[in-house]
Amino acid sequence: MALHDLGAEVRRLRETTEPASVGLPPGGRRARGVRREELAELAGVSADYVRRLEQGRRHPSAAVVNAIARALRAGPAEYERLCALAGYAAADGQVPREAGAASMRLLERFADTPVFLCDRAWNVVAVNDAWMTLGAGASNRQARDWNVAWRTFRAAHREISRDDDHAAAFRATLVNRLHSTYLRYPGDESLAELVDELRSTSRSFDTLWRAPRTVAAYDNRAVFRHPGVGDIALDGNVLEVPGDNLQAVVLTAAPGSADAGRLGEIVSASSGPAIVRVGQPGPG
Repeated sequence: MALHDLGAEVRRLRETTEPASVGLPPGGRRARGVRREELAELAGVSADYVRRLEQGRRHPSAAVVNAIARALRAGPAEYERLCALAGYAAADGQVPREAGAASMRLLERFADTPVFLCDRAWNVVAVNDAWMTLGAGASNRQARDWNVAWRTFRAAHREISRDDDHAAAFRATLVNRLHSTYLRYPGDESLAELVDELRSTSRSFDTLWRAPRTVAAYDNRAVFRHPGVGDIALDGNVLEVPGDNLQAVVLTAAPGSADAGRLGEIVSASSGPAIVRVGQPGPG
């Protein structure tokens, strides 16, 4: 995150904004533009905060970025640049949910490994056949059945279990990433509705949301109860898919283990479609 670039951009906008254009008196000024103290008052922050921000010593929240942009009457391009430098999408931005051709090929290349693609709000958008063979695919009885966070905090799969430590770490990771997405896409109404629903119906989610834990990397283990071969313990990792701004959850078994053998047995016996796009009537 280029905080120094963000600070320089805020200073540039402040110094090139005509005071009269933002309702300030134009006279009695030694320097051009809007003073730090004036910007602070207009944006509802302190003058010291603006100084530190321009020095690259503060990372503003999405709300502060919006307030500064409004205070300086920034145009659409300038506003979008401020948001990008701060690590947020513009306020009218939506969480990307489309999986392109390259993302779908990723699922195909992991033919023997359970993988699913989801967006930054943890909505699953596509799965491969190896994932479906585990028997833990969501139903379509509820609108949020394919949202990982909703299933974890509201309607957990009976076919998936974790020990206490892995369950706590998994929940912390979900909330941490969802919290970052919420800040980055403040204009996404469906995301806001999901967060509101989870906060109002799940005490554990609300507790984590109020004080999200710092999660360096996602690395978790779960046990899948398969009706044909029994329990299969798999390790999960998240791969970033930057082109489509998605994330891929990849599940692997320890090489040479009994879990790897059971996984190979059910995958080799499957005859389903290679890829299924979630929410569509047939395979992708």
